[in-house]
Amino acid sequence: MAKQQGHAYQPGEVFETDLPSRLDRLPWGRFHTLLVFALGITWLLDGLEVTLAGSVSGALKDSPDLHMTNFDIGLAGGVYIAGAVLGALLFGWLTDRLGRRKLFFITLWLYVGATAATAFSFSLESFLLFRFLTGMGIGGEYTAINSTIQEFTPARYRGWVDLTINGTFWLGAALGAGGAIVLLDPQTVGGDLGWRLCFGIGAVLGLVILVMRLWLPESPRWLLIHGQPDEAKRIVEGIEKRLGEQGHELPAVTSKPLRLHARDHTPLGEIFHTLFVSFRRRALVGMTLLTAQAFFYNAIFFTYALVLTDFYQVPAEHVGWYVLPLALGNFCGPLLLGRLFDVVGRRVMISATYAVSGVLLALSGYAFQQGWFDVTQQAIAWMVIFFFASAAASSAYLTVAETFPLEIRALAIAVFYAFGTGLGGIIGPTLFGELIETQQRSSLFIGYLIGAALMCMAALVQAIWGVAAERQALETVARPLSQAKD
Repeated sequence: MAKQQGHAYQPGEVFETDLPSRLDRLPWGRFHTLLVFALGITWLLDGLEVTLAGSVSGALKDSPDLHMTNFDIGLAGGVYIAGAVLGALLFGWLTDRLGRRKLFFITLWLYVGATAATAFSFSLESFLLFRFLTGMGIGGEYTAINSTIQEFTPARYRGWVDLTINGTFWLGAALGAGGAIVLLDPQTVGGDLGWRLCFGIGAVLGLVILVMRLWLPESPRWLLIHGQPDEAKRIVEGIEKRLGEQGHELPAVTSKPLRLHARDHTPLGEIFHTLFVSFRRRALVGMTLLTAQAFFYNAIFFTYALVLTDFYQVPAEHVGWYVLPLALGNFCGPLLLGRLFDVVGRRVMISATYAVSGVLLALSGYAFQQGWFDVTQQAIAWMVIFFFASAAASSAYLTVAETFPLEIRALAIAVFYAFGTGLGGIIGPTLFGELIETQQRSSLFIGYLIGAALMCMAALVQAIWGVAAERQALETVARPLSQAKD
């Protein structure tokens, strides 16, 4: 008997669907562009938060309420990352269980409230608490929005789109740096009020994004495995209709339909068996890529302002000017190299960008130790390094998101983000904060060498065990756990 429109299948019932193939064969249209703007802007928020933490570090140390030291600045960075790790794990699990759409609203509300509260911090302890909650919101955003974008983007665009979206982190960095330049200037605002207004930028931007997301539908792929194929079909048909009205021709669907078992959730035992037994080689690759890039970025970027002020005597209110060229290099890397990840392939491009980043970091670190660079030359060196490193870091999130089954995609992103960021992102800023306290260039060089070694090791792991997922449907790269046997 045919199912009625809107009928939800019971767990265990089998049904056929061609909706994933219909999504993958779609031409790029206005829907995809709006999706990218509404969801991808999360990375911009993270870039804003990370840059603000560094750019206003001088003002935080001078604040009459906070009195922060260099160690406190590094600790605040670690606390933010710890919040992101916990948020990713908690909200990642909920995203797979309750749906993508519900969670990317919940996590954004948490971010808006916490970053607004940061502006009203009245002590070091309150500042650290609000940074922790801000991190939780951003960590949860990663899992919800990355899984959603992957599941809507046609396969042939997935690599470039994902890398470009991740690259918008650096538009946020530029916004944070620009805001710090203006608001920390004593001629404009300056003082204790300046850094507080800087954090208000994120809250205002978050409210704008909330409005942009109202029109977004739930992921049809998530609806399918939760026994709601009729609702998923309605959403896909709506997208197809709008594309047709805009003059696009829709290619015929040639792929074989999927046969799926409906399920209401995935047991934790099956989740961990899939991640660490069935897909243990992919787990190793994802863990290595995320750990290396997390240490590289969080250790270096969170403490970049301290390097400028302590080693190059750059006034705190001028730090933002040196962040802008870094943001430019980081944004241009994924934008210009992203196409190659779909054309040349994942394995080659991911390995190459990681290896080049590691080698350049070691060379630049040695030049820093020897005192060969002035502050402008140092900024140019970092801009070149981050051109490649940004594409590498973005590809780590792409790898984790597309190489694990649909049912656990958000949690897979969360688990490897949490472990990788916990290892590389919490240890990194704390270690570099201590190294900077020594006021010795040779000590900081040791930290740079650790980051370079991790990047080169990740390049080797990817070259040996990486998955060639370019231009393939997500269901081909990783068979759904709910797929019925033929």
